[in-house]
Amino acid sequence: MAERRFGTVEEVAAAPSRAGAFRRLLGDSRFRRLWVAQFVSGIGDWLVIGLLMPLVTSLSGGSAFAVAGILIAKIIPALLFSTVVGVLVDRFDRRRVMIAADLVRAVLALALLFTNSLWAIYLIVLLMETASLFFYPARNSLIPRLVAEEDVTSANGLAYTTQQASMLVGLTAASGILAAFDAFVRALLASNLDIVTRLVGLAAPALLGPRAGVFLDTLTFLMSAALITSIKVDARPPSAEGSRLSISLIGRDVIESFRFLRDHKELRGLLITIGVAILGGGAIIPVGLVYIQTLVGTIPFADRVQWLQQLAAAPQTFVLVCMAFGMVAGALLVPRLERAMKLQLLFAGSVAAFGVAMLGFASIQQYWVAGVFAAFAGACIATVTVAGNSYVIHTVADEIRGRVFTALESVIKVSLLLSMIVIAPLGDLLTEVATRALLGSGLAPKNIVITGPRLTLQIAGLIVIGAAIYAFRVLEWRQAEGPDESATPVPVTADGGSDDA
Repeated sequence: MAERRFGTVEEVAAAPSRAGAFRRLLGDSRFRRLWVAQFVSGIGDWLVIGLLMPLVTSLSGGSAFAVAGILIAKIIPALLFSTVVGVLVDRFDRRRVMIAADLVRAVLALALLFTNSLWAIYLIVLLMETASLFFYPARNSLIPRLVAEEDVTSANGLAYTTQQASMLVGLTAASGILAAFDAFVRALLASNLDIVTRLVGLAAPALLGPRAGVFLDTLTFLMSAALITSIKVDARPPSAEGSRLSISLIGRDVIESFRFLRDHKELRGLLITIGVAILGGGAIIPVGLVYIQTLVGTIPFADRVQWLQQLAAAPQTFVLVCMAFGMVAGALLVPRLERAMKLQLLFAGSVAAFGVAMLGFASIQQYWVAGVFAAFAGACIATVTVAGNSYVIHTVADEIRGRVFTALESVIKVSLLLSMIVIAPLGDLLTEVATRALLGSGLAPKNIVITGPRLTLQIAGLIVIGAAIYAFRVLEWRQAEGPDESATPVPVTADGGSDDA
């Protein structure tokens, strides 16, 4: 397979201008349909969570643990099924896998209409997330089939931005979307058209009720499936040809996946870096949203702009918006940064910058400065994700790419879960110990408050920086004078090994 260097001076000189990369991508009808399908499907994926949180709160009598159960149900599939899912993604047409995932989620969403049981809701969310576990690795593996090689990083950046945007819309705008849908249904009923009465009239109680969002959720998945169906591309991986799926074949592919990661130190190092970075960095949301409420000061010029003033009055929303803005900006900048450096250097440097951003966020008193650090952290998160995805596409052969992407998704979700159940409690424990030690020894003035959230975030930031140090040790980030073999897609041999093993 032909070797490919990326990020070298020679490539930068020869590469075409990427100023219009996003314009080229969206001008391609096939990629545009995938992009819209991902956005619509992503909204549906998170819209149901935004709608279920108040429902579960009501059904559980206000239990915070019951609400947390929704997020736990979204993480469990990655723990249980990621390896097998990766094998199946690499054995079937990726386009059809995405269509099937959307259709399954549409049916499961409708099932939410018929239950008030918390356990049934958790099971449905778990099954929907299992279907999503098929969707995203299949999408990531399909992108190289739709775009030119020089546009892969730009395509990944756009896909990441879209994924984050759909999550924010699905979670934060659920009530607004539901209100608009309610108004639309009422307008239809008010038209008194016979066909409307027949089709909508009988379902009006459900369409106008608190679970009306279930219908919207189902529609998003059906729309996504229709868009993906219209994409004409041969999305069958090489491993899908000439073999029938069987339990023994799945077992062989699972073993092959572990062998592949064992034999490729740099790829394994990338996954470990992401896992450790998210273990620490995942604290910025649950802990950061508590910490931001302890800061003082105002946002400059907020009194002159009404919407900025309203945003400043809601600290938690302010932090989320700043992070979202940073994520979008970071994803859009990655293609330009890739032209100046190797992906390995971009990846490791972004992890280090993320750790510094967390330390800055946790070490200041001014409210608006925290927003700046939150935006910078968001940009670093986007850069790490896009650079990591692009690295996998450039270095992993197509026949095993789905398994690697599934492993990546699994690492992210498992690390988030560990971050939620380990980092915050550990930080609180260390805070109590440190506070007693400092105040008891007289080393700390009585007017200095060592808060739990602050120390937790500082510890988390140091964990992220530790991940960056590890990345610089194991990744080939220095510019090479000759061809960069680490950037060469590695094919898998018939016996399950790899050519470089």
